[in-house]
Amino acid sequence: MSRPVAFAALAAVVLATGACTPLTNYSGFQAVEEQPADVKVGEDTKSTVMGKLGSPSATSTFDANTWYYMTQVTDRVAFYRPRVIKRDVVAITFAQADEKVAGVKSYTLRDGKVINYADRETPTRGRELTILEQLLGNVGRGGMLPRDDEDGAPGNRPGDRR
Repeated sequence: MSRPVAFAALAAVVLATGACTPLTNYSGFQAVEEQPADVKVGEDTKSTVMGKLGSPSATSTFDANTWYYMTQVTDRVAFYRPRVIKRDVVAITFAQADEKVAGVKSYTLRDGKVINYADRETPTRGRELTILEQLLGNVGRGGMLPRDDEDGAPGNRPGDRR
């Protein structure tokens, strides 16, 4: 083999193996100094948790006293769909009376449940317009030209002809 052919073959092998390297994506809450699991029940309050961890990823829809800190790690190889490798959700609940931490619960990827999503569409009532009705729907209604009978319309002064 000649030297350029061997170099081209080596470059092709390196590129082919590099294409299979997974791309890792980190999203959500990233702990810097404190971990959500380090929050102490009965001692920390909303303000101390906010100072340690920062603002939560989400709050509960029905109870503002539950904060969620979520993080997720995914990887993707070539053209395949991304795959979730790790997911951590920490739910911190606060007592309503004194806003102290009442509980800290940690959930992982194993605690999640797969929900069967129904992709059917909900039908709407009424009739659907054809393309011709949509195109010609405003013809004859006079919506494009100003009308002269708008003297009594709100915002117009009587006798004003602008």
